[in-house]
Amino acid sequence: MSTPQNSTSNLFPLILNQFLAIFFAFFLLLFGGTVQAQNGILKGTIIESASRLPLPFANVQLQGTPLGATSDINGEFILKNIDPNLYNIIVTCIGYKQQVIQEVIISGTKTTVLNIEMISSSVNLQELEIGVSRFEKVEEAPLSKINIRAAEIMRNPGGNRDISKVIQSFPGVASSVSFRNDLIIRGGAPNENRFYLDGIEVPNINHFATQGSSGGPVGMINVNFINDVDFYSGAFPASRGNTLSSVLEFRQKNGNPDRLAGTLMVGSSDFGLTLDGPASEKGDFIFSLRRSYLQLLFSVLKLPFLPTYNDAQFKFNYRFDKNNTLTFIGLGAIDEFRLNKKANDGEKDQEVIDRNNYILGNLPVNEQWNYTVGLKYSHFSSQGLKQLILSRSTLNNTAQKFKDNDESDPSKQLLDYQSREIENKLRIENFVTKGAYKLSFGLQYEWVQYSNATFTRVYLPSGITTVDYSSSLQLHKGGGYFQVSRSVFKNRLSLSTGLRTDINDYSKEMSNPIDQFSPRFSASYKIKERWYMNVNVGRYFQLPPLTSLGFRDSSGTLVNKTNKLKYITSDHLVAGLEYLSGSNSKISLEGFYKMYRNYPLLIDEQISLANLGSDFGVIGDEAVSSTSKGRSYGLELLLQQSIKNGYYGIVAYTFVRSEFTNGGDKYVPSSWDNRHILSLTGGKQLKKNWEIGLKFRYFSGAPFTPFDRMASAQKEVWDITRSGVPDYNAINTQRLPASHQLDFRIDKKYFLRKTVLNIYLDIQNIYNNTTLLSPFLTVATDQNGVAIEDPSNSNSYLLKELKNESGTILPSIGVMFEF
Repeated sequence: MSTPQNSTSNLFPLILNQFLAIFFAFFLLLFGGTVQAQNGILKGTIIESASRLPLPFANVQLQGTPLGATSDINGEFILKNIDPNLYNIIVTCIGYKQQVIQEVIISGTKTTVLNIEMISSSVNLQELEIGVSRFEKVEEAPLSKINIRAAEIMRNPGGNRDISKVIQSFPGVASSVSFRNDLIIRGGAPNENRFYLDGIEVPNINHFATQGSSGGPVGMINVNFINDVDFYSGAFPASRGNTLSSVLEFRQKNGNPDRLAGTLMVGSSDFGLTLDGPASEKGDFIFSLRRSYLQLLFSVLKLPFLPTYNDAQFKFNYRFDKNNTLTFIGLGAIDEFRLNKKANDGEKDQEVIDRNNYILGNLPVNEQWNYTVGLKYSHFSSQGLKQLILSRSTLNNTAQKFKDNDESDPSKQLLDYQSREIENKLRIENFVTKGAYKLSFGLQYEWVQYSNATFTRVYLPSGITTVDYSSSLQLHKGGGYFQVSRSVFKNRLSLSTGLRTDINDYSKEMSNPIDQFSPRFSASYKIKERWYMNVNVGRYFQLPPLTSLGFRDSSGTLVNKTNKLKYITSDHLVAGLEYLSGSNSKISLEGFYKMYRNYPLLIDEQISLANLGSDFGVIGDEAVSSTSKGRSYGLELLLQQSIKNGYYGIVAYTFVRSEFTNGGDKYVPSSWDNRHILSLTGGKQLKKNWEIGLKFRYFSGAPFTPFDRMASAQKEVWDITRSGVPDYNAINTQRLPASHQLDFRIDKKYFLRKTVLNIYLDIQNIYNNTTLLSPFLTVATDQNGVAIEDPSNSNSYLLKELKNESGTILPSIGVMFEF
């Protein structure tokens, strides 16, 4: 189901008009004069990575300032009287590799705490390089890995503090033209991505998720929790399974150890509160709540749909002693999607009326709630790190639709959908250093429960069909992995190899560990000073969505078990060149090739799941077979400059082709075949705590499937579908025009005596570029809204196309108040 984007886009200029006067009046009233900032504090502990023992006499320096400190006999250090700002922290110690912590936020409202691990260096002192670089290489993933700091997320133009939007500044990442947060990585589907918070897997990080996928229009994760994010678009560590396109590892902050602190955030669509502080002498916490008020504005503006989202997030950290810690995290959301049946009251513009009627006619009423809670116990010793991780994730998804939205007449019901997914997970991980070798190994177990009660009437090539079934499924999954890494030839060559396998008891096709044998190998060779050649090969597996595994026919048969559904397989080959300068900059060029096998094919429509696209609703809830093949390949260029002299910038270009088969051997462009993607991001920190940034994005138009107009016009078809029927004989044969936009952001921070005030203005698509999307197909109606019969065919309606555009200027303004 699709939602016209121009209706949503037109909302934001109106929101801006309402907030500008309030916020700038607040700005002028309070800050006409000067303010006195309270200086910040940085403290922490430095330990030796392998032994976990405190490291005395290590030097801590704030780059670009004379401020520094030396760790004491307990490895502890403290710096006081720091002007609030962003700093690079450089840590050095004789016999250990230099550590650089980039863009650490020092605030006058609370103490910044760093716990730093130093790694023993085998390089002679005379060989140590002088310089600072944040782009540290790791043997396990020497390429296709990007680290993103919290400050980068906050300041990203057009990012709206949402990580799913921020990573669109980097190579290999495409997105839909609409307002959704679908992450399309190197030509792969949105459901091929995996997310971890402090090592605990979270199935989805967006509100209004598409079940069976992972996208949605609004991010759930509060950036105030984030310390940094590792984004892998390939070369996945063996510890991370069930993924084909990307892994995002979020490392969250701990709570303020000294006192209770908080942040109040008011934006154009929601408001939120974050609190953090000590929970005891050995514990700390951070907690947030957020509530949207878009539904109120949508109602006032008479838009046809009324979305409401709420979310909560927390982290509790407890230190038993220096070797044992317990982390408890949670993330949850409640989302509601209602229809505004009064949207056309008083409306005179026929185009607006037609568009509203189209939306009201095909969008269901939807409610979702989901949560993840997890416990992580970590034991540090001279032998390394051991972790025990327990988690539980639940998604509850319901949707209903009635013809003419008449809920009083049961005979008009077109859709009644209720589904729940519950995943209980146990994982044991070990990380060990033995001389020059780094080892990691572990086991995992999952108990999955899935239920579904579906009634719907749909159009298939064979005609109108009623789907009416109930299903429940319990699935036991297991997995294990091993990875070893080391450097040789005086650290010029680093090597890493890993093995993994996953099994489950769904069917014999998925229960043999040999069939899911997943090897991977990475190498990085230092060609000359600062120049590296990197390569990775690997085979990766992913379970098809639970919506497919749990689908039953009217007799109760697990259809796709009978169809011998298998794990999806993808073989990756990635190679590239990389230059790491000593001035916080990086240049990389990577080529990739991904080959897919056993991809789900929709049997009735004879199309690959990769060619179905992704929108609100459910993906894969029908009969499928593991008979589609696919391939994606391309080239990526990245030029990145972290903050230097107040400037930062990213240039990212991607060429990608993504093609899949539909029941045969012919490859056709998939829904994720975005071809050319260019992103230019840059900014400057100005005096008096002002900062400005710009982001320009260009991407070729994605393919789409035209309508089968003859089938769409049939009365019995339209009365059920309320939208155009795709012509799957011409799947993805048409392409949208190229799209581009320029985003602008300006921030101003005020450091008061015990508070920090950040006011920002963020404008997406500042020059108001409009992009045509695939049109909507509806029926012509008379003045009373009654569908008009086709004069030449009494069994059909007259059809009418509605223009579908995206690209209206999207301003937003917000205030963040730290106390």
